[in-house]
Amino acid sequence: MSTRDRILDAAAHVMRTRGLARTTTKEIARAAGCSEAALYKYFRDKADLFLAVLSERTPNSPVAMFDGLRQRVGRGLLRETLEEVARAAVDFYHHTFPIGASLFSEPELLAAHREALRRYGIGPQHVVDTLADYLVAEQHQGGIRPDADPQAAAALLLGACFQRAFLCHFVDRPDDEDARRSFAASLTRTLLAGLLAPPGDAPGEAVPVRDEPGPERASG
Repeated sequence: MSTRDRILDAAAHVMRTRGLARTTTKEIARAAGCSEAALYKYFRDKADLFLAVLSERTPNSPVAMFDGLRQRVGRGLLRETLEEVARAAVDFYHHTFPIGASLFSEPELLAAHREALRRYGIGPQHVVDTLADYLVAEQHQGGIRPDADPQAAAALLLGACFQRAFLCHFVDRPDDEDARRSFAASLTRTLLAGLLAPPGDAPGEAVPVRDEPGPERASG
């Protein structure tokens, strides 16, 4: 195993057991069996380590899927894409909520972390924006009713996934793969009932519901 991999494994373990606010690079280096100097050869700071843990040490990390949403516009079934997004978000938030929650007890650390993410051009808001951009593109192709609000729809889907992660940890609610899949399917079905329904002020002018892929989608 490379030094970088050892550092990432150690960072993931320490962050999940102690929370991000109480995690130090010194402690991560000690857990990885290397010096802090060695750690900084691979990572610029704790925020850089945190981002690497999210993308490389989080089960079913949704990073690649969100990056590829633009290429999925007009291909496959909208329901399947959103359900996949929901499943990935449920898994992601479930595994990362305990890491980041501790930051909110330390306002100065939270501000520093927010600034670090801003410098890297990333943050939790970008996930919502990326999904909203995908929904806007689908809307332009006629897959979503014209009076729907893509930003609100993205916030509803991802916000529900985040709340589920919070409740599972807070009330110690039983959780398994089947329960997550069922939640993602139900959430997607409920969201699409609003996105695909005909506009209320224009009866009879329903936006076509894509139950089956069209010729372009079938070829993709």
